[in-house]
Amino acid sequence: MNELDSNLPFTFHKMNAVIAREIASWQYPPPYDVYSYAPNQLEENVEWLLTPHFHYYTVWNKQGELVGYRCFGEDARVPGGDYSADALDMGGGLRPDLTGMGLGARFMEAAFAFAKEQFAPTAFRATVMAFNKRALSVCTRVGYRQVQQFESTYTQQPFIVLIREANL
Repeated sequence: MNELDSNLPFTFHKMNAVIAREIASWQYPPPYDVYSYAPNQLEENVEWLLTPHFHYYTVWNKQGELVGYRCFGEDARVPGGDYSADALDMGGGLRPDLTGMGLGARFMEAAFAFAKEQFAPTAFRATVMAFNKRALSVCTRVGYRQVQQFESTYTQQPFIVLIREANL
């Protein structure tokens, strides 16, 4: 567990199997359903979320409710992007019923604070599907700037890579 500054609304815990199963069952509405895990691959998805070097963490609000998850490192990358710049890749998601409610910036700011403490990066990097205007808007609001656009070599979908200096 990591209790950050008491003013922050979220805490982070290492992913465990029980919560990984819950997250792997989340289903997002279209067009965000591309972020849903495949229901027929539950055990593979749970195993993936528990892979230690992917650094998956659960995110909880002050009322003790699971609100989302974050990953730090290589699993936040998308095949086809240029990840040669020195930055900590971050990804994750909010619980489906909490998306579009204005929590994104606070959720990401808490992730920055946690990542600074855990990983001490010089910069943060996010890779976002180009259609996801909500996520791109949040990224811009919290200080990211676009550095690249590419198509995934896996899905042929367009993605945008954004960087944010760690000292903001």
